Amino acid sequence: MHISHRPVLLDEAVTALLADQPHVSPTYLDGTFGRGGHSRKILANLPQGGRLIAMDKDPQAIQEASSIEDGRFRIVHDSFANMGEYLEPNSLDGILLDLGISSPQIDQAERGFSFRMDGPLDMRMNNKEGQSAQEWLAVASEKELHKVIKEYGEERFALSIAKAIVASREQGNIIGTTRQLASLVASVVRSRDSEQDPATRTFQAIRIHINQELHDLEKGLDVAMKLLKIGGRLVVISFHSLEDRIVKQFMQRHSKVEIPRGLPLRESQIPKSPLRLIERTKPTSAEISSNPRSRSAVMRVAQKIGEVR
Repeated sequence: MHISHRPVLLDEAVTALLADQPHVSPTYLDGTFGRGGHSRKILANLPQGGRLIAMDKDPQAIQEASSIEDGRFRIVHDSFANMGEYLEPNSLDGILLDLGISSPQIDQAERGFSFRMDGPLDMRMNNKEGQSAQEWLAVASEKELHKVIKEYGEERFALSIAKAIVASREQGNIIGTTRQLASLVASVVRSRDSEQDPATRTFQAIRIHINQELHDLEKGLDVAMKLLKIGGRLVVISFHSLEDRIVKQFMQRHSKVEIPRGLPLRESQIPKSPLRLIERTKPTSAEISSNPRSRSAVMRVAQKIGEVR
């Protein structure tokens, strides 16, 4: 069943990805299929000789992708971090990554991503494998809880929350639902912006940890550089500062060439940097007004112009 969902920065992302198509048979990767908004728009603008490979960890996304009847399209059930296992080096003309969690995932209580609806505390993108949030909370030490909530949630009450989780556990209480966790967090987070639920940062942190999102991002960016052809584009949409910082630093690091001062080199001898920075874009006020979840989005675009050394 198709679930209606319009991705953030849809037109901007696809336009940036497909700019300067090099030939009549380009190959692109949509590393985060979600509910297929980007993939469908890419296919609508793709030459008949082109190819689109999409990936996603979520079984529901894979089911949604099965509704696309297009010989140019292929779906892979895996994290984009593993795209190198399915593709050859220098084989892609563009890679799109729309990070984070999708609206349909948030809006399904049984997935356990949202503190606004009561449901089982799952939080796995691929809910067919791996450790659920409930299972992790049942065994994680206070030190590990503190580290995850502080680093991935940037939560200043991380230690208090970690202590409360352990104390509740020691009293024999099972933290098995989203509402139970949200209530526990709210009981110790006293001073927080009234516009943000006290559990927001903790839920973000646990979700990132359970799905290894930042690890996948770092690995995926490195693999992307190997898979892109010269001239290929990398388009990444981030939704919080941790993701965007990784993307920004990666692109900046690969857009510069460090040459020792005083080294006598002719201009023709100076090596090219692997990436050229193209743009940084945020949603318009109109998009934010129609979709408040887009307000924190940042899109960064870079083009591969040389090999990584």
